[in-house]
Amino acid sequence: MAPAEPARRRRSPSDGGDDGAETSRPGRKAPPRKPVARRGTPGAAAAMRLAARQLSELLGRPPESVSALKPTEEGWEAQVEVVELERIPDTTSVLASYKVTMDEEGELISYERTRRYSRGMIDRPA
Repeated sequence: MAPAEPARRRRSPSDGGDDGAETSRPGRKAPPRKPVARRGTPGAAAAMRLAARQLSELLGRPPESVSALKPTEEGWEAQVEVVELERIPDTTSVLASYKVTMDEEGELISYERTRRYSRGMIDRPA
């Protein structure tokens, strides 16, 4: 009887092997890495949270959602949806879309309401 070997993690065929003995493959390149964010600049998820929180503090209303987010040369720009007037039924509530601009550190620079609409309204192509 052979001495017991320590247990090894077995990889399934979908992982690229079945014995777990070899963890790297010669000649295979690692996937390209995403560029690292500039130091002090929040990532996309943090920028979304910062935009929603800071707009909420200014308006005194909680954000409904962040519908768009994009990096800019100065920092971030986000579209934040806010319920401005709650009605019954809920589909008649009035929402507003705000354009929020933040600097590289995630501090709010400006905001403006770009649109008001009822929750039940859908966008239609022009």
